[in-house]
Amino acid sequence: MTILAAGCAKSPGTVGSGPSSTKKIVLWHWLTDRQDVLKDLAKKYQEISGVEIICELYAPSDAYSQKIMAAGQARALPDIYGILGEKRIFAAFINAGHAAELTSYMQANNSEWKNSFFQKALQANQFLEGNNYNVKPGFYGVPLDAMNVQMVYNKRLFQQAGLDPRFAPLTWQEFIAALGKLKQTGIKGLVSGLGETWLIDCLAHNYAFNIMGEEKVVDTMKGKVPYNDPDWVRVFKLFNELARKQFLVSGVVTMGNKTAEQLFANERAAFSFNGSWCINVYKGMNPNLEYAAMLPPKISNQYPMTIWGGAGSSFLVNNRSKNKDEAVAFLRWLTTKKQQIFLATQTLNLPSNKESLANIPEILSQFADDMDSVTHPNVLAVQENPKVIEAFTKGIQAIIIGAKTPEQIADEVWQVKQRIMQEAG
Repeated sequence: MTILAAGCAKSPGTVGSGPSSTKKIVLWHWLTDRQDVLKDLAKKYQEISGVEIICELYAPSDAYSQKIMAAGQARALPDIYGILGEKRIFAAFINAGHAAELTSYMQANNSEWKNSFFQKALQANQFLEGNNYNVKPGFYGVPLDAMNVQMVYNKRLFQQAGLDPRFAPLTWQEFIAALGKLKQTGIKGLVSGLGETWLIDCLAHNYAFNIMGEEKVVDTMKGKVPYNDPDWVRVFKLFNELARKQFLVSGVVTMGNKTAEQLFANERAAFSFNGSWCINVYKGMNPNLEYAAMLPPKISNQYPMTIWGGAGSSFLVNNRSKNKDEAVAFLRWLTTKKQQIFLATQTLNLPSNKESLANIPEILSQFADDMDSVTHPNVLAVQENPKVIEAFTKGIQAIIIGAKTPEQIADEVWQVKQRIMQEAG
């Protein structure tokens, strides 16, 4: 879960201290790219509310995470902060009393605030009944923006290959045909930072959900369905087909996502698998890039194409804050329609408020339109063991370079899964 916070005054402050009667809210953050925009919003909020938002920047992200962990142990967290890390870390902060439950605020006035968000963005900050972390069911964070991961394609390169840029391929067959035309024209096909294995995991599970449905995917994680099941072999074969037909940009298995973004932005590939944050990245690399977003082309009509996504950035309120209500009020203001539109147009991040889509850039709208197709491993009933994920993703890398067959990888991943289940008893 990525956390965003505002960038404004750098001077530290003790909540409620000092000679001034002005209420002060201390907020910690780590993202520097949105500092100026959020600084303007913090100033505006003080003008209309009389509450000063003191924002302290700690970067890079590793330094920020270390500070959050140390402050948690010392019970010295600010009024508002974010957590970088897995949901289990989020849960640990809640169970330690560091994060306020926000359910009553969310559900006030017939759940007005709660209903303003994309459900999938809010879901990242929710713990359900019977969760594995023993957290009391409820909402514990506020999503400032949203995100999802899908594909983008270059309109100009489509035209060069004789493809109509108004129509993205909807099916795998259409996708393969488009890649073939691009290759004939000398245009590289698909690029992605598959050296970052989470992107492989993401793309593969997009197709797993589409081919076999969520229930069977979850049953696989539970050990009820083997990874050498024909449906999983079918998923592995997709990567084999792309590699065998030379539709992948050379070197993708060792490529970082930043390099992949540069290649797409410089029009050296027609397709890219990337997240909605790429809009801001591409703008900085090539402001004249003409591209559009699309769901990964589906294989099956039996199940929907599901993509990874949810909250891009979230805030938590310190449960020990003396200004808890004021902190919540600021977050509510920050996630209202007007502020969300301003954030989206200035930072090119998807708004978390679903009511703020009318006046945002077209490319953002294309990503936002698919928020109903979003899921994430953190919201599934069970999570896969990291060792299995490693065998799964590295196995796909081996398929792409031709070192292993899909069937071999399916058997190897299932062997790792069996061993882990045996060790767990």
